[in-house]
Amino acid sequence: MSTAERVVRTARERFSSVLLLPVPQRVDDALLRSTAGPGEPLAPPPAGSGLLPVPGDRGMPFLGHTPRYIRYGSDFTRHRFERYGPVSWMGTPGGPFAIAAGPQASREVLANADKAFSQEAWRFTVDRFFHRGLMLLDFDEHKAHRRIMQEAFTADRIARYVDQTLPVVREIVPSWATDRPVRIYPALKSLTLDVATRVFMNGRSGPEADRINTAFVNCVRAANAFVRWPVPGTRWQKGLTGRKVLEKWFSDNIAAKRAGDGEDLFSALCHAVTGDGERFSDADIVNHMIFLMMAAHDTSTTTAAAAAYHLARNPEWQERARAESLALGDAPPDVPALRGLRTLELVIKEALRLNAPVPVVMRTAVRDTTIVGHHIPAGTRILVAQAVNHFDPGCWTEPDRFDPERFAEPRREDKSDRDAWIPFGGGVHKCIGLHFGTLEVTAILHEMLRTRRWTIDPGYRLRWDNTSLPVPVGGIPVRLTPLRSTG
Repeated sequence: MSTAERVVRTARERFSSVLLLPVPQRVDDALLRSTAGPGEPLAPPPAGSGLLPVPGDRGMPFLGHTPRYIRYGSDFTRHRFERYGPVSWMGTPGGPFAIAAGPQASREVLANADKAFSQEAWRFTVDRFFHRGLMLLDFDEHKAHRRIMQEAFTADRIARYVDQTLPVVREIVPSWATDRPVRIYPALKSLTLDVATRVFMNGRSGPEADRINTAFVNCVRAANAFVRWPVPGTRWQKGLTGRKVLEKWFSDNIAAKRAGDGEDLFSALCHAVTGDGERFSDADIVNHMIFLMMAAHDTSTTTAAAAAYHLARNPEWQERARAESLALGDAPPDVPALRGLRTLELVIKEALRLNAPVPVVMRTAVRDTTIVGHHIPAGTRILVAQAVNHFDPGCWTEPDRFDPERFAEPRREDKSDRDAWIPFGGGVHKCIGLHFGTLEVTAILHEMLRTRRWTIDPGYRLRWDNTSLPVPVGGIPVRLTPLRSTG
């Protein structure tokens, strides 16, 4: 390799996970459509293999299509799907990425039947802050860790987590302001962080809890930092410091958790043991707890915020859901009661379809392989654009329209293909906490419905910043009004 090639490779490696780039605030269809020439595609298939080459284009010089994805998110990946089909490539600062979109292509990658795809692309991006979290493990090691962790997500455990969630929700939701607009996304983000502190760590209020929460938030923010060196005052440096704080706190408390019989997730991981006697080491518990806080907190926030937005925009659905919540009475609902809120179930599923909290996941090909007949060379980084499936007209009627009834009998459009609706991912890495996460979101929206009515300015349009996980630009400002019947 020449000196020039080494310089280029080093630059690509430095910037391949950088997504925090300035992009226009104005919707610009020309930007969405534009390209800057074909550039160099992925390596062609072997002669005589019968495999298809991967079509695509580089995008803008050096930056590739990264700014377009940040600005347009799923609209961008949908456009690529419509233009190139289920497999394409795009340029990024770190070199070409293959995009797998649509039910069949995403299924082949996520199912990973021949173990051709690893989690290396995720590790390259977030490992410094979420080291050896479940999502970052591969193959037999991942299977072993998931088997142990499943002991912390049994039905009985989930019911206890819900019991711990409800008091936090009932304390905080009624405290939101009603005399001025409230940005519901940051309000929900604060709430779900409080829930995570309580449910995951049996956390209490006070300086120590604030310190842990700050450290956790700094880790999340650092994962998408532009400056990725330990320069004082930067997100990256704060994240590295935050990771050390979290490691020390969890390590210092493991002995007490192992000796006790707490109901929180931290205690559950300390006591988790399979029928074969497998259990986590202390280091495993520290790594998994830090990762689980991030995974549960951000996705629940996005889902609850999207559902609240759609309920504000569609007041008839809000009233329909409210009637079911009020019918439960004032007693804190248990798991069966929450699952009996059928209208909320439909609304949440539709919100997850329209605004998937994790619209893409990443993989790396560990050897030459194929995706729907296209040649994928070893080492190729792959973006599985799973949210594209949620808008496939072959699976969904008028896919851009808010229509929760599509999930009700007899329509069940989500059954049109087994991967038509995959907001929790698929295959062996499907979200292990999806049942608790859905119940948490249901509990939050239920409390909002029974205590508040909310509206949104007709001129407000929901737009997502896709720098990392989707965040609504402007925070979704709503106006909350107390219900007279509940004070």
